Amino acid sequence: MPTELFEHLTKDGLATGGIRRVKDPIMILTPGGTFVVQGREVTDAEALAQMEIPDYETVVEVPKAAITALLEEPLEADLQRRAQPAL
Repeated sequence: MPTELFEHLTKDGLATGGIRRVKDPIMILTPGGTFVVQGREVTDAEALAQMEIPDYETVVEVPKAAITALLEEPLEADLQRRAQPAL
C-alpha cells in the first residue's frame, strides 16, 4: 500500500500527517517505504470494478479504528519494531 493513500483519510474526517505507529494491520514496512497490510478480503464485484488493482494485489478492508490507532503517537514498543524485508 503506497503511503500516499493514507492522505485520503482526511476525506473521512481523520487526521493528516501520516502513519506514526507501525503495528497491526500493518504487517511489513518495505524498504521502498510502502506498507503490506492485512484485513478482510474484499470480494464484492461491484466495489472491485470501481478500482484499478494490479493482478498481483488483493483489496482488503481495514476497520477505521485500526487505521485511527496508526495515526496516534507511537509507544515505546512501536519504536522498537523495525522494517522487515519484503517477501
